[in-house]
Amino acid sequence: MLRPNREKQQSYELVSIEDLVPADHMLRKIDKYIDFTFINEKVRPLYCEDNGRPAVDPVVLFKMIFLGYFYSIRSERQLEKEIQTNLAYRWFLGFGLTDRIPDHSTISWNRRTRFKDTTIFQDIFDEIVLQAISHRMVGGRVLISDSTHVKANANKHKYTRQQVEENTKAYLEELNAAVEADRRANGKKP
Repeated sequence: MLRPNREKQQSYELVSIEDLVPADHMLRKIDKYIDFTFINEKVRPLYCEDNGRPAVDPVVLFKMIFLGYFYSIRSERQLEKEIQTNLAYRWFLGFGLTDRIPDHSTISWNRRTRFKDTTIFQDIFDEIVLQAISHRMVGGRVLISDSTHVKANANKHKYTRQQVEENTKAYLEELNAAVEADRRANGKKP
């Protein structure tokens, strides 16, 4: 009779999260070339340094939102779950294997309250893109779309080049919609 090896799941091992994230992982490349410390200076006027409980590190908060944007995670609740289980995400954010991940409501509250009516998301996104361009990580040479196959009635030899500007506003609106849908599903007011 075959039995699952439960004893192995309950054993203790000494591991380093550094060793568990592959050397060629995209987040390692981003961490190597993008300096996120500029975020502290950008958000300093929005935080009180001597009053209230300690805040979640703004760099961690914005890196979490960056992960959601980068990996197309369209819900803060789902983002929290993904970070809890994905070793590369934990490594990128500076969390250990047993560290508690900030709650999705913390991300949502900061986004909807503290940073409301500011351009902070766009400013940070723009700075990240500029750093990526300076390190030749972004060039605008490749267009990635979903893999839906649609037969087109088009001339393959005639096309127009067009630069499309995408900003973070659409992503933030999707996050707001997900929060509202979750509140309605749980019988809470908007």
